[in-house]
Amino acid sequence: MKRIHLINTNDLEEGGCRAFEFERGGQSIKGFLARHQGRWVAYENRCQHLAIPLDMGDERFFSRDGRHFICRTHAALYEPLTGLCVRGPCTGGRLEALKLEAAEGAVWLILEA
Repeated sequence: MKRIHLINTNDLEEGGCRAFEFERGGQSIKGFLARHQGRWVAYENRCQHLAIPLDMGDERFFSRDGRHFICRTHAALYEPLTGLCVRGPCTGGRLEALKLEAAEGAVWLILEA
C-alpha cells in the first residue's frame, strides 16, 4: 500500500475541488479531490461517456448549483458522493472512485500494491 499526500484538510473549503496527478502501473493518471457535505471524495478525472477530463483544466468540477459534478464537454451530471451519472449520455455509469484516507490533518490517496 502506498500513501500519497494530496492536501492538508484545512486547505480546501466545503464545495471545493483540487485536481492532481499520480502514477499507477507506470501510467500518469489525472484525478480530482472534492469536499462535499463534509466528506472527502476523489475520482479519476475521466468522463464515462468519452475518456476526457470533466473540467477544462481549470479545476471547475461542480455544476453551477453545486449539487453535481459536471462534464463540461457534454453536460453529464454525476452525484458527488457516489460518482453515479444521473444525466447525460453516460446515465447509469460511474466515475472511477479513488481510495482516500483523512488522517494527521491531511488527505491521502491510497494506492494498493
